[in-house]
Amino acid sequence: MDQQLHSPARRLIELRIAHAELDEQIDTLAGQPQPDELCMRRLKKQRLALRDEIARLEMACSPDEPA
Repeated sequence: MDQQLHSPARRLIELRIAHAELDEQIDTLAGQPQPDELCMRRLKKQRLALRDEIARLEMACSPDEPA
């Protein structure tokens, strides 16, 4: 069971959830009459970092294609 708590698949799910939460925060902020641009940039930077980490983890988890 301990392996499941620290598995790459679980980490991938957690990252995708965090990415979706950042999307929601960005959408909410963008919908305001005068959104805080600094906050918006920080959230977008965090979202990009999560997307990069998701891509790296997906590449590491996917099996190599046969020759």
